[in-house]
This record gives sequence, structure tokens and C-alpha cells, in this order.
Amino acid sequence: MKYLITGGAGFIGSNLAAEVLKRGHELIVFDNLFRYGSSANLSWLHTQGDFKYYPFDIRNHNDVETVIKTEKPDVVFHLAGQVAMTTSIVNPRLDFEINALGTFNLLDSIRKYSPETTVLYSSSNKVYGDFADLTFTETATRYVCEEYPAGFAENISLDFHSPYGCSKGAADQYLLDFARIYDIKTVVFRHSSMYGGNQHSTIDQGWIGWFCQQALDIKNGTAKDKFTISGNGKQVRDVLHANDVTDLYFSTVEHIDLCKGQAFNIGGGIENSLSLLELFIELEKLLGIDMDYQQLAPRESDQLVFVADSAKIHALTEWAPKVSKIEGLKSMLQWLGNKD
Repeated sequence: MKYLITGGAGFIGSNLAAEVLKRGHELIVFDNLFRYGSSANLSWLHTQGDFKYYPFDIRNHNDVETVIKTEKPDVVFHLAGQVAMTTSIVNPRLDFEINALGTFNLLDSIRKYSPETTVLYSSSNKVYGDFADLTFTETATRYVCEEYPAGFAENISLDFHSPYGCSKGAADQYLLDFARIYDIKTVVFRHSSMYGGNQHSTIDQGWIGWFCQQALDIKNGTAKDKFTISGNGKQVRDVLHANDVTDLYFSTVEHIDLCKGQAFNIGGGIENSLSLLELFIELEKLLGIDMDYQQLAPRESDQLVFVADSAKIHALTEWAPKVSKIEGLKSMLQWLGNKD
């Protein structure tokens, strides 16, 4: 089979690309290397096998149409995206052009030139908004949603907040509508937090990797100042390791006839959920350190809790997370310690 990965030099994209090569399929990587760390991931990917690389931009209609018309891939993993809420607020046009327009460019090219292609899209929990109508209880280390203590299913109403929520939400809905109107085999994954190897985190995106790096800096004596957190640290996400994300995408391709035209909430589940404070507790145990931080004001449109109820995808594909949060944190620390 021929796989095209947009954003194939990104965090999840490069993990998926490596798995494509491992399975012996044909790989095409589409990435303009705009994202921090993508050049390093591309160099790493070249050590994993041979593939075709297009240094193209998802915002450019001609770039996208040329690749789809030329390659006619069997499967597209659509990972190209602007991924930071904060960036979307500072530069909403850039966010729109990459996430919404870029996704439309891809879908319309597939509609015209490769309508049998399967498209799996990395959407976001941010399409559900801030859950202002729900009840949240504050405990010593986390917030708990009273109405959905075990996680959110896909029947929660969409409520786009922030430019990022709007751009990802628009793309999300275009994927589902192209399945309805044009019979394109599309699937939408509304992801919670993901982490693992090849994640070059920044202060704005990739919180597990970012705080793991702060912990290692403290352990190694290289921390210059206290690191900062936004809010009180009790915000909760369920975390999903890159190995489990990779299994999800390939399992869904194998069950595409059951999954096409649908959206799925994806995460590690309540058993793999962490608040910032709980993450710090685990890192202190693992590294024998004190996580000394400075608290800032909460970020705009930061959900107090998002934990995915992934029962729907499990029912269709039997996929479920396998990497525990502690096992995953250990592997994240190991990757960060070895990447330089």
C-alpha cells in the first residue's frame, strides 16, 4: 500500500512514518519543516528506510493537488497542522490557513483526483469548547467533572472556542461532510494529549514532554530559573503514548469500512489521566527531585478537564491503550535524555 503523511516529519507523523516503513509499505512524506523539531525528525526518519519526500506547504493548493494527482495514495494520515492554542490567538490567520484551508485543499484534491483514498485526520478535543455548562469539583490535586467522571463521549455538543478550536473544528466537519456528500473514506480522531519519542515540545504545546524536560533540567542541575505553569495545576488530561497512537491509526485502516464517516474521541482514558500537579508528583518520585515552579494566570480557553471515553472506537476495532502513564513517562524521560 502507498501511504501519504502530511506533517510526516512532525511528532505523530514521524512515528507513523516509521511504522509504515517497518511494515514494508510505500511512504510519502509531505512537510515544509515549519514546526520546531521537524528537521531533526526528518533526519531520523531517513535512518529508518527509503521514502519520497515533498518539502511542500499544505496551505498551497497547487502543492497539495500536485502530490495527490501524482501519487494517488491508498491512505493519507493528515497530521499537518498548527497545533498551539496560544499561536492561534496571536496569529489567527496563520492558524486558519494551515488547519482549515489546508485540510480543504487536501480533501478537494482527493475528491477530484483520488476518490478511493482513505483519509484519517488528527482533530482535537478543543472542538468541544470549555464545558462551561458542566460542573467541576476541585480536589487536592485535580478537577473532576461531576457529569462525566469516566470521560467524554462523542455525543457532547460541539462548541468551538478560540481560533484553534474554530480551525480544527471546521476541518473536522469538512472531513465528515466529504464522507457524506462525496463518499470519501474519512475518519476524524478528536485527540486528547499525546506524548512520546520525537516530540520536540515547546512551552506552548506538548505539555508532558515540556515538563519532563524541566524535570530533567532540575535533576541535571541545568535549570536556570523556576519553570512556570498556567493556572493552579489541577487541569486534567488523559495521556496517550505515541506507540498507542500508531496502533490506533493502523487498526482503523484495517477496519475502515466500519469506521468511515465517523468521529472518535481518543485518549488514554481515566486510568491514564493526569493533572499537572499529579505529573509533578510522579516526576519527583521517578527522578528524586523537587518540582519548584511559578504559577501564572490560567490560559485562555483551557479546559479544566478532558478525558476521552474511547468506547466507540474500541467497539469497532478493539483498539485500546496499552502503555500505562508511568511506563510512558519513563520512556519519555529516556528519549529526552538521549536525544542530544
